[in-house]
Amino acid sequence: MNQTILVAGGGVSGIGAAGMLLETGKSVILYDGNENLDQEALRAHFPGREMEIVLGALSDEVVSRIEACVISPGIPMKAPFVKKLKDAGVPVWSEIEAAFRHAKGRLAAITGTNGKTTTTALTGQILGNYYESSFVVGNIGTAYTKEALNTKENSVTVAEISSFQLESIDTFHPQVSAILNLTPDHLDRHGSMEEYIRVKELVVKNQTGGDVCVLNYEDQALRSFGDGLSIKVFWFSSKRRVPGGIYLEGSSIVSEISGKREVLVNVGELQILGIHNYENAMAASAVSYAMGVPLDVIRNTLREFKAVEHRIEFVVERNGVAYYNDSKGTNPDAAIQGIRAMVRPTVLIAGGYDKGSVYGQWLEACRGKMKALILLGATAEKIAKEANSLGFDQIFMASSMEEAMELAKKLAEPGDAVLLSPACASWGMFKNYEDRGKIFKELARKIEE
Repeated sequence: MNQTILVAGGGVSGIGAAGMLLETGKSVILYDGNENLDQEALRAHFPGREMEIVLGALSDEVVSRIEACVISPGIPMKAPFVKKLKDAGVPVWSEIEAAFRHAKGRLAAITGTNGKTTTTALTGQILGNYYESSFVVGNIGTAYTKEALNTKENSVTVAEISSFQLESIDTFHPQVSAILNLTPDHLDRHGSMEEYIRVKELVVKNQTGGDVCVLNYEDQALRSFGDGLSIKVFWFSSKRRVPGGIYLEGSSIVSEISGKREVLVNVGELQILGIHNYENAMAASAVSYAMGVPLDVIRNTLREFKAVEHRIEFVVERNGVAYYNDSKGTNPDAAIQGIRAMVRPTVLIAGGYDKGSVYGQWLEACRGKMKALILLGATAEKIAKEANSLGFDQIFMASSMEEAMELAKKLAEPGDAVLLSPACASWGMFKNYEDRGKIFKELARKIEE
């Protein structure tokens, strides 16, 4: 009898997981708590396939028929139906766990609060420049389950992994892991910083023997964590020499990872801006080396790599004003990197969904750089109040991105920059951060000279 798997969540990751499981001969029940979803639209993703769809409440009868559940990352582990499954002894796996069980080859998994997408994209480009069969998956845009069955024994895969995905892993085992940094994020989901850190550190849960973990030496929590690991640790640092690791020395990224000191690149050769991106480059280099890529291939790829879309992305210059899209700055720490990268007086567009973040440190980083602050979304009043308490007075409210851009055009003068770096999630006003960034870019490009 075929194993029956419940796939919870009708979104992209749920559809990807259901498709993969159907391909492997499993019986799939696609479940979503939203009883108003269009069943025919869901079935259209699986032409020619038989699949049961359950919407609304999850009955005891359905629970009795399933052997495991694959849960979409957007569904909290505290959801009532998850408790019901666990009480019934049904294992609950994340989408990355399901994918890992069907994938072949070697895996590098990259997590952390900020820099994951850039580091994963750069690592993917390095691996792709050396290996015949390589894949880039995870939060970067392609679900791991979409590619798992395409992998071969000689494949290498790099995955951007979120804390939501790590909450429900079991056998998930990357040969190389990386934790880039740990700053407050998603506390509305995890409840505390301690729990958020614990979940992030699960990326090494099943690593053993010759496996490698790449860690940021300048993150105190990670330094303590790394000192207690029994597997090999490759450190990277933007502030000091780390023997056996990769570090920034003056304007050079230096590697001692091969046992001898070598300059990888001068940061002036890179096409990505800012200390945080130099850290991303170091992390990607360490991960790639641990995956078997020679330093010469790493060096050449570092020089050719261009910025990831929506991360401090130059869009256009109009009337002497440069427009930058940092829509992926979805928390205050990420947004700090965005404002730090600016070299012009900056009109900053920020605000969005409230994830329970605090904004004081980010606003302090804006001091001396931010010419005006334009706020939109659910956090606008909260941020404005904190900005006022810190002495900022050029604060403006907007009800839409269109209104924000009209204000920005009036406030910015030749020689200034307009930066979208929200410090907040996009939910509520936009589909996702990509949608938010796309709208900003379209509006910037429509500005007439």
